[in-house]
Amino acid sequence: MDKFERDLESLMDKLKPSLDELTLKRLIELKERLVKLHREQLVKINHSVMELLCAADLLAKGYSVTLEHPLDGSLTCDIYGYKGEGSFIIEIETGFVPPEHALDPLSYRKARIASKIVRYGNYATKFGLASPPYHIMQIPEVLVKPPKYRSETEVWEIKSLCDRYYRNPPVTIDEIMNTRLHVIYLVNVDEAQITEVDPVTYIERYLHVNL
Repeated sequence: MDKFERDLESLMDKLKPSLDELTLKRLIELKERLVKLHREQLVKINHSVMELLCAADLLAKGYSVTLEHPLDGSLTCDIYGYKGEGSFIIEIETGFVPPEHALDPLSYRKARIASKIVRYGNYATKFGLASPPYHIMQIPEVLVKPPKYRSETEVWEIKSLCDRYYRNPPVTIDEIMNTRLHVIYLVNVDEAQITEVDPVTYIERYLHVNL
């Protein structure tokens, strides 16, 4: 057992006391999928422990859950849950900035978050972002508004921002108009705890933006 597997096992030990037998069985299956993907060098531990914690939360709420779920073409979401006729996608954000964006980290992070919301939010009835408490996500406030309250200027600003960093393929105006961020998960890995936060509250509290 390598360190990746040991770390996941340690996290499972923290979660087990709070899970019923069926939820635990399903979470073990998801953990084994992450181990398999790690052996193929497709996932890393910081990202995977957050995925497993979010998956445990969704399973406990009655969702069926898959990890690293294919959506369309090469697009794969981190966590895909479904319950009844509703679907829920959660994307993990650790706050990483590549070296080539050392001089524009805030713009890069804002574009990355916007692109995630726009690209993935259209594939589910509910979309969320998950992040550790020490990382403040640069969330464009327009993307937490209901679509009918977005101005044409705001939509084109998001389009321009995303196009500066992500043009393969570029996001579309329709995608921007029809997507929305519904929820934020603050993931405390140390305590194996999830805190659910409304996006408007998150922006006002952490980004000091009044919508």
